[in-house]
Amino acid sequence: MIPALGLVFGIVAGVLLQPEVPLWLQPYLPIAVIAALDAVFGAVRAVLDGIFNDKVFVISFLSNVVVAAFIVFLGDQLGVGSQLSTGVVVVLGVRIFSNVASIRRHLFNA
Repeated sequence: MIPALGLVFGIVAGVLLQPEVPLWLQPYLPIAVIAALDAVFGAVRAVLDGIFNDKVFVISFLSNVVVAAFIVFLGDQLGVGSQLSTGVVVVLGVRIFSNVASIRRHLFNA
């Protein structure tokens, strides 16, 4: 429940505050958001499985965002930023859909 509330709170705060993202950070923000969503959906799945741990969630959330942003940064430095960004999106997308499928099975027994 805590991850879902955090997600809702973050979305509402973003819509109301409309923060400006610096130009140098803009290429990394979409990847960081996808990495954060992966951690949130993983946390929801862990809650439904009865194995949620708040410390694991916080560490997973922060490390996912940092590692994904670092991979994109490294790709930019090597001149292959778009390819590595695509790879990160694919990998995290597969994880997100896997977690959503598990959540669906828990909620709807299907």
